[in-house]
Amino acid sequence: MRRLGRLLRHVVETRWATRRRFSRPVLDQIEAAVGAAEGTHSGELRIVIETDLDTWSIISGKTPRQRALEVFAATHVWDTALNNGVLIYVLFADRAVEIVADRGFNGLVSQREWAAACRLMETEFRQGRWQHGVIAGVQAVATLLARHFPAEGATGNELPDRPVLL
Repeated sequence: MRRLGRLLRHVVETRWATRRRFSRPVLDQIEAAVGAAEGTHSGELRIVIETDLDTWSIISGKTPRQRALEVFAATHVWDTALNNGVLIYVLFADRAVEIVADRGFNGLVSQREWAAACRLMETEFRQGRWQHGVIAGVQAVATLLARHFPAEGATGNELPDRPVLL
């Protein structure tokens, strides 16, 4: 029954609605926030917002975390000089946020700290504040990145700052 409800949410959620929530001006503001945040650390942030998963993924029980790991690899967030890329992944139909960090963060940032940034975004999303939620997440993650990867070690902008809508 639970899987059926999830499938229904994924069928009903539309890319049109996602693009309406994350219009060009909103994406411009999020892109600017990522660029500003990356000025405070040498890490790389990537934002991917996906509307829904295909039916087979839902039926087979694919979790938002599993999909985030796939997107992490597909968008080459792992391919940075200092191994300090971070993906903020939003699966809109599930209202789920996942953060995947590259191996450079192993032992530096706890799962609880990453989860706090996710919950901050999810709280804003529940209030209908999509843009504010993503920007708040970017700022929360930037604080964690700056603690461990100061701006002095920056190797240039290795990943695009513009959010991706899937």
